[in-house]
Amino acid sequence: MKKQNRQRNQSKPKKDDSAVTLGDMINPNLFKQLKDQQEQLKAAEAKRIEEEEQKKREERRLKEKNKSFEELLNESGMNWKEFK
Repeated sequence: MKKQNRQRNQSKPKKDDSAVTLGDMINPNLFKQLKDQQEQLKAAEAKRIEEEEQKKREERRLKEKNKSFEELLNESGMNWKEFK
């Protein structure tokens, strides 16, 4: 039984508490600076997407506003021949 316990103990990989991660290697100030820059880039991307959507909405609104009566009739789903 003791031999089996020794073999089990030897076969188990020991956890290395001194495992170094990239976050541990980087200076905390640099890490904070990178996180702040990441947040700024995300905010800028979200703002850019919102501006593009706003521009598309405005273009659709102007296009709809400038349609002729014929275009509006053609887009209408109603059968206008029935109302003659």
